Amino acid sequence: MQVAGLGGGGYSEYAVEKTWGPAMNQSAKMEEIEVLRVELEVLKREHRDLDEAIHALEERGGTDMLRLRRLKKQKLQLKDRIARIEDRIFPDIIA
Repeated sequence: MQVAGLGGGGYSEYAVEKTWGPAMNQSAKMEEIEVLRVELEVLKREHRDLDEAIHALEERGGTDMLRLRRLKKQKLQLKDRIARIEDRIFPDIIA
């Protein structure tokens, strides 16, 4: 799921601050973080659902190995997207 307005192609912080002032810049950041939190929850739910589907297929035995491999790959891709969003919400600040 892609969230419109996030990532490349958006306004720079400088452009937002110059046009709307620091208050708008802070408000825009808070709104972006809230959108990221919602997307994060959706991705985590999808990750859990895939995990359950993988376990169900493995328990059944004799399943299509290609399908199982694709589900596992999809699960790893979701995990990577989750990690990237978490890094944007909670950046590592080394003191």
